[in-house]
Amino acid sequence: MKFTKATNMGLHVVTYLVQNSTNKEYLSINELSDKFDVSPSYLSKILTQLSKAGLIASVSGVKGGYRLNKSIETITFFDVIQAIEGMPESLICLVESPTDCPIQQTLQEVQTAMWEELKNKKLSDLKGL
Repeated sequence: MKFTKATNMGLHVVTYLVQNSTNKEYLSINELSDKFDVSPSYLSKILTQLSKAGLIASVSGVKGGYRLNKSIETITFFDVIQAIEGMPESLICLVESPTDCPIQQTLQEVQTAMWEELKNKKLSDLKGL
């Protein structure tokens, strides 16, 4: 499965917030956009999705910005991917009876295994954090 650039950015931003979660300070949109060399407006859209999913908190104002809204031990790759992309559509078989489609069954099994692995892999498990 190929993830979007926005999902890749979301994973990097949340990981950065995990790395900086000990100081409990809010990081500004400008600081984050400078760190990842993207426009603040593009990053804002991603941060809004992460905020709606409850992964990060945002505060407006001079001392506002973004920080984690969940414990670093609970945020998974799946959480971030789902916040940005949602769940993928079911695979469609091109034969008359999809229940008998070995291609669909195989790909569905692989996709299910991948999602389970992403649900179990926490961002805090990454080496170097």
